[in-house]
Amino acid sequence: MENDIAIRFEHVTKLYGEREILKDFNLNIRRGEFLTIIGSSGSGKTTVLKLINGLISPTFGIIRVNGKDISKENQTLLRRNIGYVIQGIGLFPHMTIRKNIAYVPSLLNGSDKNRTRAAVERLIKVLGLDQEMLDRYPAELSGGQRQRVGIARALAANPDILLMDEPFGAVDEITRKMLQSEILRIHEQLGVTIVFITHDIKEALKLGTRVLVMNKGNVEQLDTPDNIRTSPATPFVKELIQG
Repeated sequence: MENDIAIRFEHVTKLYGEREILKDFNLNIRRGEFLTIIGSSGSGKTTVLKLINGLISPTFGIIRVNGKDISKENQTLLRRNIGYVIQGIGLFPHMTIRKNIAYVPSLLNGSDKNRTRAAVERLIKVLGLDQEMLDRYPAELSGGQRQRVGIARALAANPDILLMDEPFGAVDEITRKMLQSEILRIHEQLGVTIVFITHDIKEALKLGTRVLVMNKGNVEQLDTPDNIRTSPATPFVKELIQG
């Protein structure tokens, strides 16, 4: 059972000055699951993501990735195994799409250009990107296309874990639905563990194998989408569903 846990929070508290963002926070994220996180602004959602890949450290408690206390791990090596996708992905504007996707594999593979090329080609197929797009620059792409490339770049190092912070928040509704279908297909195809933050309850319920509802640094409910819909555990969750 222990081997099934990709990410574990053990009694994690995070303070900024006197402000308590997370309080005695406990969470197990299973290997290969798609966990969506939703909650009010300031509830600690993004803090959870940043703690997972060591961008910030807990004030108290332990975070384990693949069973290892990440505070004792090499942070650069830790992050190489964790993809990170944010809204408006921040592609390198002076690089072609091909070079953007290849950036991390080329760092990992060194002079082995064939291995890097193979990684890029694999992701192009997985994400359904057009070959002709690869020699263009980010400014020449639509918002939805750039977001796809951002996902490809995050997956380029073949990570075990993919963290996504409101990745589809800046695109129109039609593009958003296409990207949602895309990420579900990628999850099924690659089996990567995904932790996905959203402000949209419909998106959270559509994508997640489990849904974590947070409020003021606390877990309101952690359950399957069906149980969240039919059996909201608190008035906060009920209001979220009905809203």
